[in-house]
Amino acid sequence: MDLQVAKWGNSLALRIPSEIVRQLGLHEGATVEAQLTVDGSLSIRPAQWNRKAFALELTEARGSMPMSEPVMEELRSGARY
Repeated sequence: MDLQVAKWGNSLALRIPSEIVRQLGLHEGATVEAQLTVDGSLSIRPAQWNRKAFALELTEARGSMPMSEPVMEELRSGARY
């Protein structure tokens, strides 16, 4: 099956036929993995969600966020109940 490369903003994109999208179970916003093989072909497949990698990214992100005073206490002190 031949796919046409099209311009999308400053990038290029491949339009995947709906039949293949249904077979792969893809949806708008889904992530796919693209790999260039040794023989120069392009392999595209649905990305598998990796729970451990996500947990590691989340831990790193939390480490870069400084803890501050709770916002709710500040809001409650100015609220009229």
